Amino acid sequence: MPALAEVIAALEQAYPPELAESWDAVGLVCGDPAEHVDKVLFCVDPVDETVDEAIDGGAQLIVAHHPLLLRGVHGVPADSTKGRLVHRLIRAGVALYCAHTNADSASPGVSDALADAIGLTVLGPLDPREDGVTGIGRIGELPAPEPFSAFVERVANALPRTEPGVYGAGDPARLIRRVAVSGGSGDSYLKRATAAGVDAYVTADLRHHPAGEHLAEIAEVPALVGVTHWASEWPWCEQASGVVRTAFAGNVDVHVSTRCTDPWTLRATRTEH
Repeated sequence: MPALAEVIAALEQAYPPELAESWDAVGLVCGDPAEHVDKVLFCVDPVDETVDEAIDGGAQLIVAHHPLLLRGVHGVPADSTKGRLVHRLIRAGVALYCAHTNADSASPGVSDALADAIGLTVLGPLDPREDGVTGIGRIGELPAPEPFSAFVERVANALPRTEPGVYGAGDPARLIRRVAVSGGSGDSYLKRATAAGVDAYVTADLRHHPAGEHLAEIAEVPALVGVTHWASEWPWCEQASGVVRTAFAGNVDVHVSTRCTDPWTLRATRTEH
């Protein structure tokens, strides 16, 4: 069995910490690098549900996309939400490692996994770094053009089910071939997607005003497909699990959490009388 430090080294080769944004908090949150690991759980969110899953399943490590302690922390008392999780993890001997914006920018990274799930051939980053290979988001192409209505259905069928579902903004008959995607909150890249000349842009957490202003542009702009934050990043878990599976030739048992940690659990529509 490899040591935790060896598993971290494999993850950081795939998702270099130096790719993380300056405000981010990536890396080992808790755990002893010298301890051995034979089972790892991959998830988007380090929350009660996934901690339960790791402990119940006998995992010694959780690899999460979202940081547990992103903002300044002065303590982790057990009577606080995040402190309680830290205490549970330590008591159970479960380490927590987070790969966030470094996994977003890596190649392959979060948006590559999203593009692959949708069936796109990746052409390059949406917002490239200086090397032209890494960066936020991806631009890709479908095998053949298809109506926007069919494309929205494609996205819905490619991602795990959530209560809010998948929604689109655009002409249902518009043909879609070239597509931009960005896992997580991506409306700050609307102008990038427009400049890239794509037919559609898939991302999460689209806000009313940025989306409305985008669609009101005089020039032709990409149609929009909105998904939940969790669903857009969940495909990355399988990609990251493959990193560990390959690095240790099957000597580490890897599992991808299928527990939906999307916060939205109910949906209602107005009943017309």
